[in-house]
Amino acid sequence: MPRIYLWLTLAMAIVAPRVVAAAPLEAYGRLPTLETAALSSDGQLAAVVLTDGDKRTVVVVHTSDDKPVAGLNAGEAKLRSLQWAGPNHLLVTSSVTGVPDGVIAPRSEWDVVVDYNVKTDAQHVLMRGQEDTISSVAATPSIRMLNGKPFAFVEAVHFVNGEGRISLYKIDLDGNQTNLVLDGWPNTDGWLVDANGQPLAETEFDAKAAHWQLKVKYRNDWRVAKAFETSLNYGGLMGLGRDGHAILVADTHETVDALRELQPEGGDWGPRFAEQDDQDLIFDPVTERLIGTHVLAGDTDRYTFFAPADQAIWDAVAKAYAGARVTLVDLSADHRRLIISVDSPTDGPAYAFVDVDKGDAHYLGDAYQGLKAADISPVRPIAFKAKDGLAITGYLTLPRGRDAKNLPLVVYPHGGPAARDEPGFDWWAQAMAAQGYAVLQVNYRGSQGFGWDFQSAGFGEWGKTMQTDLSDGVRYLAAQGTIDPARVCIVGASYGGYAALAGATLDPGVYRCAVDVSGPSEMTKFVAWAKDQSDISAQRYWTRYMGADGLKDPHLEAISPADHADKATVPILIIHGKDDTVVPFEQSQLMVDALTKAGHPPQLVILKHEDHWLSHGDTRLQMLQAVVNFLKENNPAS
Repeated sequence: MPRIYLWLTLAMAIVAPRVVAAAPLEAYGRLPTLETAALSSDGQLAAVVLTDGDKRTVVVVHTSDDKPVAGLNAGEAKLRSLQWAGPNHLLVTSSVTGVPDGVIAPRSEWDVVVDYNVKTDAQHVLMRGQEDTISSVAATPSIRMLNGKPFAFVEAVHFVNGEGRISLYKIDLDGNQTNLVLDGWPNTDGWLVDANGQPLAETEFDAKAAHWQLKVKYRNDWRVAKAFETSLNYGGLMGLGRDGHAILVADTHETVDALRELQPEGGDWGPRFAEQDDQDLIFDPVTERLIGTHVLAGDTDRYTFFAPADQAIWDAVAKAYAGARVTLVDLSADHRRLIISVDSPTDGPAYAFVDVDKGDAHYLGDAYQGLKAADISPVRPIAFKAKDGLAITGYLTLPRGRDAKNLPLVVYPHGGPAARDEPGFDWWAQAMAAQGYAVLQVNYRGSQGFGWDFQSAGFGEWGKTMQTDLSDGVRYLAAQGTIDPARVCIVGASYGGYAALAGATLDPGVYRCAVDVSGPSEMTKFVAWAKDQSDISAQRYWTRYMGADGLKDPHLEAISPADHADKATVPILIIHGKDDTVVPFEQSQLMVDALTKAGHPPQLVILKHEDHWLSHGDTRLQMLQAVVNFLKENNPAS
């Protein structure tokens, strides 16, 4: 199907036709031109986030003719999501780095939700002006239609005798009225309301006591329905179950994520279902009941809808875009109009609108408008055995127009580490491939998405076999003749940044250079900081992967690149954002100081006002330009 692009103009043409000239680095490194999209429950309106440099604009269009009907200039706000509430209200969530006035808390990201009335053009910040609280939400609002009117149920901090508690608020979006429904208990971390907007369930986690419990409201009384002793937060309230009545809970009790349902009137858990550790849940946009799940099984997206009619619709949509990776973005109340993401191996990612009844499908626009087919490098799955025999998979992006033989290589490990690389377009990998490099992404042990046995195989292997899984991938490609083992660099962010530093210090002899973007370097101080930032459960999460028994365990020093800076012999580039609240900038400064003291000073690039996720277009491009220049200098592609 040929792509038909949505032209949107509010004050300037933000989406433009494709150009013929070769794409510059900016085409990969800037923010996506079309960043996200959402569909109103009646399927009549679509909202999209468009970017121009560092600025974002929310544009609302009729799905029938793609004509704009409303728009919101978000400026440089870091938009995180769009959510429709009825036909007129669009909830726009952004995040702000800092600490709210009057709050004693670590510097972090705070979510703010704006209710944008597309009919009246009015804007309202949820929770603003309420007593004993702040204008921030603790979770994505839950939308309920009550008597034909949209209400947002919001979890937010309410100060009770000076103590902040996650409490439940009800907001009449049409009337712009906010009411406190229930105060939370001291350890409340989540709420669930039923289809009628009544409080149904609440979860609590006491990290110090390692205790999790689920409370259910039944016949006007709150009772403890389930409780566990657990070192990590057991799970969370995910929404209403398949029947629209049951309580849906993510089951993460020391094992792979799955789902369980519990009837409010009592009884035991329902059986575990949709057992996968990286599943997406699909809810009806009006009733909020669970209607399906999505998992990436190996390299294949698997959608399971509980209603045969829904499954038939999805199967037909996916078939229409055969050869591309098709994922659901949003759907209408009747499930017959959808916004999908179509990631073509030849054209890259784009957003499309599908109307099943009309037999109509058209593209809203490319995610990266400046790229043409000639700018997209091919990506192929790979599989190899680690040195201990464990089966490892990953993806190899090959530079377009070059033979897959004796190529320079960039190893590009993902963050997390409880995450995974996925098939298809990756802007960072594509940018490096466009410079002539093969790019290897390895789903090392400990990655999500491959079952509990594979993920738990990473526990205690931080800096050890999690690291050598990467270099085993290099040796595999060298044995195949695909890459030149003398021309290999490692580039990563977050945990991937740690892996880059570890590749230069703990696993020497593999890499010619290393680039760390926002990675931890000194494990004892990092774990101590994480504990101080939140609670002891954060420390438990990290030490589980690091294999350490508390902060005094000498093993933390053994896997800290900063403590082994004297072993580094290759050029190192360190890049870090000053507003990072996930890995503090101090971690990069510690590595810089350690390498300098060892007589091997690195290059340092400081990204002003940037967070952990490279949310700003200017600093994201600054990072990419620095990485590419460093690679060209220290590992030329030709």
